[in-house]
Amino acid sequence: MKTVFLFIYLVLGGIFGGLASTMAGMASLATYPVLLSLGIPPIYANITNDAALIWAGIGSTASSINELKGHWQKLLFFACFSIFGSIIGCFLLIRFPSKTFEKIVPFCIAFSGIMVLLPKPKDFKNYSSKNKLVFKFITLLCIIITGLYTGYFGAAAGVLMLGILNLITDDKFLTVNAMKNVINALNNFVALIIYIFTAKVYWSAAIPLAIGVLFGSYLGPKAMRFIPIKVMKWTIAALTLCQALYFGYTAYLR
Repeated sequence: MKTVFLFIYLVLGGIFGGLASTMAGMASLATYPVLLSLGIPPIYANITNDAALIWAGIGSTASSINELKGHWQKLLFFACFSIFGSIIGCFLLIRFPSKTFEKIVPFCIAFSGIMVLLPKPKDFKNYSSKNKLVFKFITLLCIIITGLYTGYFGAAAGVLMLGILNLITDDKFLTVNAMKNVINALNNFVALIIYIFTAKVYWSAAIPLAIGVLFGSYLGPKAMRFIPIKVMKWTIAALTLCQALYFGYTAYLR
């Protein structure tokens, strides 16, 4: 009976994680604490979390086909650079524990929430060729760094990617969010492949968590179609600030 309740607990955590991942890019608000509550060490909870969150990309992609139509080439282009960064981040995590990174994480998270609220640059088409080249270089560098952050730490990485994509593309918010979901899932998939051979994955927890994540991530994009974009952006920013304050507390005051 205890095993049944544990399974249900993980599935429910996964559903909330799938919703949080696809709607706000903050799956770790639900899934990571669930894994820690089972006594899984933090570094392995982070790795097991990656294994479960792959399914957020599958569920959200199936639910966001309309939003992604005509954007696959751009999506795959961004994904290649993000995956490159994620691979670097994974190897950094294996070599240097995330403790060495935790003091700058609150600032990364807070910055990502601010970026979601920033307006898109409207005059990009009027930039000179040189300025466009500089803009693209900075853009791709930011995507690589976000991928690195995803592979190394991961908390609120979805919001960071959402904020960057929201600034550098002229696509609608729902489309940007859908691209973010796919890119993050690919990052998690690459990270999992590396971790399978270099670290430990708690599959007994990852599998039921993944079931919930798949279900929640399919519902998330559908629910977003009925929520005003401004409400969604401010909600994401508020939740991001709360998470930044929490990680700031654990990094500096605990």
